[in-house]
Formats: sequence, structure tokens, C-alpha cells
Amino acid sequence: MPSLDLDRLRRRLPAAPLTRFAPSPTGYLHLGHAVNAVFVWGIARALGGRVLLRLEDHDRGRCRAAYEAAVLEDLEWLGLEPDAGAPREFRAGSSAFRQSDCGAVYEAELARLAARHPVYACACSRNARAREAGAPGGSEIPYPGRCRERGLVPGPGRGLRVVIERGEERFEDALLGEQHQEPAAQCGDLLLRDRMGQWTYQFAVTVDDRRHGVDLVVRGADLLASTGRQIRLARLLGRLEPPVFLHHPLLLKSSGEKLSKASQDTALRDLRATGLSPGEVLGEAAFRAGLLPRARPVGPGALATVFG
Repeated sequence: MPSLDLDRLRRRLPAAPLTRFAPSPTGYLHLGHAVNAVFVWGIARALGGRVLLRLEDHDRGRCRAAYEAAVLEDLEWLGLEPDAGAPREFRAGSSAFRQSDCGAVYEAELARLAARHPVYACACSRNARAREAGAPGGSEIPYPGRCRERGLVPGPGRGLRVVIERGEERFEDALLGEQHQEPAAQCGDLLLRDRMGQWTYQFAVTVDDRRHGVDLVVRGADLLASTGRQIRLARLLGRLEPPVFLHHPLLLKSSGEKLSKASQDTALRDLRATGLSPGEVLGEAAFRAGLLPRARPVGPGALATVFG
């Protein structure tokens, strides 16, 4: 794993920076989430920063109340206490940090965006475009702008896209260094709301990081490709100075695939049932992430020490 220069990162951030832990409640948390938590809480505490807990449940077809409850329970068991978005706040009812409670916020941001930049209705489906392109399932296919000039009326069965002009986005990843991405070539016009009326990950997370004042985004390397388009979208929404991004290595299976909630990989609730302590789980995650030379217990209050 590349080395992290904490002093350089500190110079790029304000005092007491805000980062976030933002799981989607589509399954039980697994050891890969613990790796992300080690990075999020460890770096935040090493920098004298704060952690926001956000539940990214924009996909209402896959998210479940039982999984949300399990996420909160697992974090409490691990002893990972957020500085904003405490579990008790989510249990109490509506929250500004639960995406499904924030439809009015996204509607307002969409209206602001549409007043400043072209947004249009789109009738194209992802599966149809994949078949046309002969692309394997799960691969990203740049949207060619087919509906851009059709003048379709927004409504059921139609998504909403924002025009993404050509141009490169450059940013320095705090762990991976200088990055260059071309959003128009990667994804084309960006989908904001899908054909089922759900807000997309790209739109909701960009709006949320801006409105919550997130200074540092710490997440897995599988989301690196999303960064350029989120920087572009944030600029269209009025955020001229993007957050600092840090993409850490993923915890992989022996097959080389990333761990998945869908396949119940190394669920934290199962590790807890075997008798492991929170410190042992966090220490194992830190070791598997390459942050420790060997597995040893690490309490939640000592996560900053794994970063030197």
C-alpha cells in the first residue's frame, strides 16, 4: 500500500476537518467495512478531525430497515462513535443524515442545478444500452446523449440527466497521488434520478458532501472512478473547492473479488458471534489493510496510532 503523508494531508485541510462513514443498508456490514472504518476514524482522530455517520439508502429497492438497525448495532459494538449522526438520532426518527429522509433537499438542489445548467429527461435503460454496446454486465457504458435533444417531458419511466461537457478533472488523491479523469468519456451525461424516481448515488452523495461540509472523503479504491464526475457535479452545484479524497485498498477475497454484503462475506455480526472482541476485529481489519505488521487488538480510541 502507498504510504500516507499525514503532515501533507493536514496542510491540505482545515483545522478539525470533517470526514464521513457512509454505508448503504443493503446488507450486513462485513470486514471490508471495518477496514474503511479504521481508515475513517483513524485518520480523523490523527488529524484532530470529526466523523459524520450518514446512511446512504437512496436505493429503496435494496435497502432494509433491518440492515439499518444492524449497521447501528455493529458500530456501537465496535465502539465507533460518530461526532454527528449518532445512532440514537437515527432511531429517533427522521434525520438529515439519512438519504431517504432528504427528498425535499434533493428536489431543491435539482431545481437549482437545472436553473444553471442543462438537465433533461431520459427514457434510455441501462440494460438496453449494455445490450446495444455488447458490454459485459456491471461494466460502465458512457451515455451517448441520445435523449439530450428529444425534449422529453419528465415523468414516470424517465430518468433525469445533467449535461457533462468535455474536459479533464485533475485532483490529488491523498494516498494515490495525482489523478486525471475525463467524466464525459467515462460516463457521459450524468444520471441524477433514475427511471424509478430514485436519486442516484452520484447525485445524492455529491449534494450531501457539500451540504454537510465534508472536507475529507475516505473510501475504497472501487470508487476512485467516481471522483472526477463528483468534482464536476459539485462545481455545477456551486462548490468550487472540492473535498480532499483518499481512496484506500479494498479487502479482497482469495478469488480477487471485493467483499460483498450481498454474499454475506465475513459479516461483523458473525465475527462477533465467534467471541471476537471489538479490538480484535478492528486489529484484524488494520492488519488485512496493510496498516499493521501483524494482527493485534486495537481499541477504537487507539485507531490513530496505526497511522503513526
